[in-house]
Amino acid sequence: MGGNLFWVFVVVAVIGLMLIVFSGGKREAAAKDWPASIQWGYLALVVGGFGMLSSAMSFTAVMLVFVLITGAVWALDKLLLAKKRQAENREVGHFVDYARGFFPVIFVVFVLRSFLVEPFQIPSSSMRPGLVVGDFILVNKFSYGIRVPVLNTVLIPVNKVERGDVVVFNFPPQPSINYIKRVIGLPGDTVEYRNKRLIVNGQPVPDQQDGNYEYLEQGLAMIRNEQYQEKLGAKSFKVLNIPEAPTLSLSQVMDFPFRERCVYDDNGFTCRVPEGHYFMMGDNRDNSLDGRYWGFVADKLLVGKAFLVWMNFSDLSRIGHSIR
Repeated sequence: MGGNLFWVFVVVAVIGLMLIVFSGGKREAAAKDWPASIQWGYLALVVGGFGMLSSAMSFTAVMLVFVLITGAVWALDKLLLAKKRQAENREVGHFVDYARGFFPVIFVVFVLRSFLVEPFQIPSSSMRPGLVVGDFILVNKFSYGIRVPVLNTVLIPVNKVERGDVVVFNFPPQPSINYIKRVIGLPGDTVEYRNKRLIVNGQPVPDQQDGNYEYLEQGLAMIRNEQYQEKLGAKSFKVLNIPEAPTLSLSQVMDFPFRERCVYDDNGFTCRVPEGHYFMMGDNRDNSLDGRYWGFVADKLLVGKAFLVWMNFSDLSRIGHSIR
């Protein structure tokens, strides 16, 4: 599916390029806007280029590419091209005109997403009951330090990751995809999950049954869970279990880095978290593809701390819901 989508974006980009090339490249005298064919051509070229790059890069990396390209054209125009046009009494070309127009907008969006706040949509039920499918959330990008864009190394330390934080991160097996889970283990911690009970550093995590929770999964099946109030460090939150479901599916456990630090059996697992890494789990314990299956999250893969639901078009009452 992903490969097919890539070629769709290639076609869109080619169509955009053809519209630009064969449009004539001129606008009528006294006209403020370029011909519609050029406008649509650049729109298609941007969408297609963005889609193609996104198949191999993170969203931030793609944004950086567009910032660098448009910024270079903007700077060249400011320093050289504008003076040359004025001397030769020529109008600005459409490529330079669009690039210098796009640059300020793209630059501001890039800075906001890289250093302040990034939006994210909840795609699955893995974080129920706290987060549901369709929630649009905000992620604090500087909670864990001001980071260098793309490289994501900490430039200025701010706060440290804490057990119980809800974090968005790049999925270790495929970093171009973002995941959201709860931090269960910090570097050096020993995490155990046996018979559906969580143990961190030899201490059982306090939990108390808190009724039942039902939800409709993908509009097809009603999922019935037991709900528990769990307390991890200073954080208190609700988690879900299906009594008849297994603690984990051994057949789904991947071969991941530091796999030798984990021991699996029919009743659960024990993992020692490596330095510079974290162990993540979903709150919907029997419906979450998390660290149990693909291992640890390196610090450089952290995107930020989730803190607010700002929209859910299916349930407007969730707007303003804080993430605990």
